[in-house]
Amino acid sequence: MLSQLMMLFGFFALVLVLVYWVNSAVQLFDQLVADGQNLSVFLELTMLGLPSLIRLVLPIAGFIAALYVTNRLSADSELTVMRATGFSPFRLARPVLVFGLVAGLLTGALTVVINPMAQARLAEREADIARSATARLLQEGQFLSPVSGITVYIRDITPEGELRDLLISDNRDPEESVTYTASSAYLVETAQAPQLVMISGLVQVLRRETALLSTTSFEEFAYDLAPLTQGDGQERIRARQVATRDLFFPTPELMEATEDSAAELVGEAHERIAAALLAAAAPLIGFATLLLGGFSRFGLWRQILLAIGLIIVVHSLESVAASAMRGDPARWPMIYLPGTVAFVIAAVELGLAARPARRGIGRRRRTERLS
Repeated sequence: MLSQLMMLFGFFALVLVLVYWVNSAVQLFDQLVADGQNLSVFLELTMLGLPSLIRLVLPIAGFIAALYVTNRLSADSELTVMRATGFSPFRLARPVLVFGLVAGLLTGALTVVINPMAQARLAEREADIARSATARLLQEGQFLSPVSGITVYIRDITPEGELRDLLISDNRDPEESVTYTASSAYLVETAQAPQLVMISGLVQVLRRETALLSTTSFEEFAYDLAPLTQGDGQERIRARQVATRDLFFPTPELMEATEDSAAELVGEAHERIAAALLAAAAPLIGFATLLLGGFSRFGLWRQILLAIGLIIVVHSLESVAASAMRGDPARWPMIYLPGTVAFVIAAVELGLAARPARRGIGRRRRTERLS
């Protein structure tokens, strides 16, 4: 039974990951191709985003695998035979519990260790792409609008990297419009953001209220590209990018970098562990709910719907607990409530599954006596 659970778990996890991945990869590919990035960047960003995707899929795959295997064993009367030989529902649930622990450990490894590392690396790569400015700006012969209110045009780009006949129109300020033109320009990388050094150009400032145009010519002018690349060099570190060990023991520097309090960071760490607990409990709910139905020629569709409903309720509790914790980070113990409730539901259902069998045996014996 455990081998069947693991095999179907891998199959369903692969299918779900592919479905979700195709959805996100198409959008990412279109964006990177439009920005001029190559295939290696697309593959790297895709691989860095996979841990977050797999983390969401594993609990669902574990639950579906438990439903499928239990339903098949019931349809083939194997569960009925095993229970007739004296196996209690709790004994039958042992391989499902082991399977749930494996799924929980895999989810915990992703949420606690792998995903934070991948998110931190992903943030670094996205910052590098934004700072390079080549993806959005270095396209010759096209009017580009990297951000709202700014238009960039480059007539030609030489193999040496010289930008010829450059125009930048800045209309973000409602009171004035600024236009930069230059015969040539060069892109210079800095630690904060790339800068555009324009040679032999003109700055035109048009004040809309007075319709007054002022012009200034220059020999050299440095234009900061941070607004165009959407990077200001001081981007806040997200809590999801921080290692779990550091979240449990936040330093003043970490709290300043993330702009989160110590309680919020500790709550994020507990939320990662709680995700593994819920992933371990999900297969047990599926197995125990279907075990309530016993053998039926009409299938266990009612129990399947009940199991799905219970999982929805548990995930609703997860949303409620997360909202309560975000409102008051000191309530972080509530984040373990959904996983605990899931284990309690499974235990109660296994207890209920054991009772009808005893009543059925008692009625059968009384019928034999009367006959």
